[in-house]
Amino acid sequence: MGEGGEEKSFNFLQVLLEGSIAGGTAGVVVETALYPIDTIKTRLQAARGGSRIEWKGLYSGLAGNLAGVLPASAIFVGVYEPTKRKLLETLPENLSAVAHFTAGAIGGIAASLVRVPTEVVKQRMQTGQFKSAPDAVRLIVAKEGFKGLYAGYGSFLLRDLPFDAIQFCIYEQIRIGYKAVARRELNDPENALIGAFAGAITGAITTPLDVMKTRLMVQGQGNQYTGIVNCAQTILREEGPKAFLKGIEPRVLWIGIGGSIFFGVLEKTKSMLAERRNRELRAVKDE
Repeated sequence: MGEGGEEKSFNFLQVLLEGSIAGGTAGVVVETALYPIDTIKTRLQAARGGSRIEWKGLYSGLAGNLAGVLPASAIFVGVYEPTKRKLLETLPENLSAVAHFTAGAIGGIAASLVRVPTEVVKQRMQTGQFKSAPDAVRLIVAKEGFKGLYAGYGSFLLRDLPFDAIQFCIYEQIRIGYKAVARRELNDPENALIGAFAGAITGAITTPLDVMKTRLMVQGQGNQYTGIVNCAQTILREEGPKAFLKGIEPRVLWIGIGGSIFFGVLEKTKSMLAERRNRELRAVKDE
């Protein structure tokens, strides 16, 4: 079924390519704008007990992170868009939420192959363990093996798969409802506002998973935690349940603002690419 009047048939490769361009653009813009907030969030979550937070070097690791964010965001949206379209064609219209939720999860799995090493390197640099991304990669592989780049992979999926699925499902469903009431296409501020709401809600819900993911990724060779369950048990025993909400304020702020920027840039870029494609089609017809 169509989504809010979207055409039923589509060019898979074209949707994949345009989604990749739009996703990569949105990912780089939002990461650059909000990196300092993410750094503060990471340091808050990594701090144990009464440890003090370091406020210097809030852009530490940005360049290396962008090298991973660009392909990861491109892969995610590049997979999400055609998967969403195909599921919307296949499923009844009243199950559009299932299509969005499933497409978000599938996009997250595909992007995780790039996202996880990028996140590991970024968080190790944010917590002052390394000075540059190349050094971080080289030393992590030397000391921990290739698997060190995928430290916390299970907890990353545990957090990011529901996060991606929930965020994109909330965003798309609100857009469908809003468009049905307004009986028109949404403008840029409206897309951004809906993106902010979807991001903030999802960010708050998934904070406990984010805390565990951060602890597992930054532990290095210390191995304070042996896995997700042990990490949860240790945090609960040593620091109490409140520790699972560490960094929730900057996380909700960061993801709320980030959702606004990401979805705003994403929809704008998709719109510009669609306009360019339509101009080219009209030019071909006029020849």
